[in-house]
Amino acid sequence: MKKQAVQAEEILNSANKLRWQIGDQFHDSLMESIYRDAERISQTVVNKKDEKPRFNWDRTLDRILTSRVVGLPVMMLLLALVFWITIAGANVPSGMIASVLIDKVHPILKDAASVLPWWMSGLLVDGVYLAAAWVISVMLPPMAIFFPMFTLLEDFGYLPRVAFNLDNLFRKSGAHGKQALTMSMGYGCNAAGIVATRIIDSPRERLIAIITNNFALCNGRWPTQILIASLFIGSLAPPALAGLVSAGAVMAVTLLGILLTFATSWALSRTILRGEASTFSLELPPYRPPRILQTLYTSLIDRTIFVLWRAVVFAVPAGAVIWLISNIKIGDLSIAAHIINLFDPFGLFIGLNGVILLAYIIAIPANEIVIPTILMLTVLSLHMAGVGEGAGVMFELQNSDAYMRLFNAGGWTLLTAINLMLFSLVHNPCSTTLYTIYKETKSAKWTAISAFLPIIMGLLLCFFVAQIWRLVQGMG
Repeated sequence: MKKQAVQAEEILNSANKLRWQIGDQFHDSLMESIYRDAERISQTVVNKKDEKPRFNWDRTLDRILTSRVVGLPVMMLLLALVFWITIAGANVPSGMIASVLIDKVHPILKDAASVLPWWMSGLLVDGVYLAAAWVISVMLPPMAIFFPMFTLLEDFGYLPRVAFNLDNLFRKSGAHGKQALTMSMGYGCNAAGIVATRIIDSPRERLIAIITNNFALCNGRWPTQILIASLFIGSLAPPALAGLVSAGAVMAVTLLGILLTFATSWALSRTILRGEASTFSLELPPYRPPRILQTLYTSLIDRTIFVLWRAVVFAVPAGAVIWLISNIKIGDLSIAAHIINLFDPFGLFIGLNGVILLAYIIAIPANEIVIPTILMLTVLSLHMAGVGEGAGVMFELQNSDAYMRLFNAGGWTLLTAINLMLFSLVHNPCSTTLYTIYKETKSAKWTAISAFLPIIMGLLLCFFVAQIWRLVQGMG
């Protein structure tokens, strides 16, 4: 027994001795690694007086991208380039998808459904199917371009520099610097921007980011902005400058959205979401080559398909409602015509009209169907023959002249166009975004505030612009 105890003690002493040896070796290895990294860093960032400064890509890029002078202009130019590539690049695939789903598949489905009662055929094919087809054709290509580009900028390491550039402005408005990233994501899709607010740890500042994300023009609103700016504002300039003037008008609306983001964040942080702005350590990671395959998977599967599917789910009932109110009559007029006549006085008073107001109510599920809905309701309210494919059937026109003839017949003016662009920026989020807000906040209260606050702001903005317009017209 005593012999076994002695052997155990010897084994224990040997183990302790080995442990200390390993520990000493680990310590030496660790210290050597630390000194080696420190030497590498010092050689990179420290320049001796008698040595020529070493060139460093990260440091050179940061001097440009985070500069107080050129940092913000470079950021605006880069984001404008992303928007331009998204919009220009989406035109062809959007047209191709629309040609297949609407010009070819829709007539086939219409013929196949001819055995059904007319109302069922119209409800399912002209209402439900067309709404889903419009959403897919308008929404899929821009998201498939924007989200990969946005993720590439994220992988490259530029997005933390965007947060760095805007951190001071957001902090002064009582918000979080990371809101710059969620706002940028909102330009692709507001629902994706809402999900992105998870990166903000402060619940108060996260709510501010959620409520104000709607002021970032999502891809569903770009077509409305571009079409109206081209038809009504670009046409005021000489033909050679029309495109530039139209783009300037759209960028002005985009910048207004950023200003409203700061102003609303400031107001919320001093009223219902009062509190001190939190501090956070913003790490500027080294620039690195983007991971193409992972970027494509993340942006196309996790973001594009997920958001598109949710939008289609909400667009389907909207298409049914659009067809029903256009075809169910009370007396000699459809329900849609009655609502348009009811809304028209107020709509004209704030520089819009009843058709636009109704279109935004029934197109809540998806901003992508606003323009086709406006065209259909305009034809319906004016009882125009030979335009469109019937009551409740959304459509688009082929050229600018056809759009202008229809809008002129509907009594549109330059004021109508300007206020439509403003209301497209400042109105309630779409159903997909509202559902996402509720899922993220678990609160009907904050979802309601997110919905009604921009509506009130948009109506007031249109009212003030209409009054100023009429005042200037009267003085002239």
